[in-house]
Amino acid sequence: MSSTGVCSHCGCTDIDSDPARGDAVCTNCGSVLEDQIIVSEIQFEDNAGGGSSVIGQFVSSDGSKPHSLGINFPHGIKRESRTVTYENGRRSIQQVGSQLRLNQHCIDTAFNFFKMAVNKRLTRGRKTTHVIAACLYLVCRTEGTPHILDTVEVDLLKGHNVLVEGI
Repeated sequence: MSSTGVCSHCGCTDIDSDPARGDAVCTNCGSVLEDQIIVSEIQFEDNAGGGSSVIGQFVSSDGSKPHSLGINFPHGIKRESRTVTYENGRRSIQQVGSQLRLNQHCIDTAFNFFKMAVNKRLTRGRKTTHVIAACLYLVCRTEGTPHILDTVEVDLLKGHNVLVEGI
């Protein structure tokens, strides 16, 4: 498959671009002009059960782990559990942080603590609201904001109807 472009080595305009190989090569001098080209088209294959499956995988723009395009693809793209946990955590931290009138820097820092807790698997067996309260309280202590544990607990109770104990 040939495409137009200009070789930076010899100036030739006949460039062979092959999405299957993921590269673009000058047909005159043989220089590889592009390597590991990402294809943005979706291809399907027929499976033994008469259905079809997606070939390849989705790669997010932030470079995180690829999402699965599995059997639920016709009903919507499946999202990785960790991604859903991050999104829910960010939303809850944003809600409670705005109730506490924290600035965006504190909210972002609390979310970074939340991501660290998820990555270190410290959220397993714990309610997400407890982890969020701990992250917000940690930020309040490290940033020196005038919030105390009772204030964080009251604002969590307003938004989530949970009892925060043992923080």
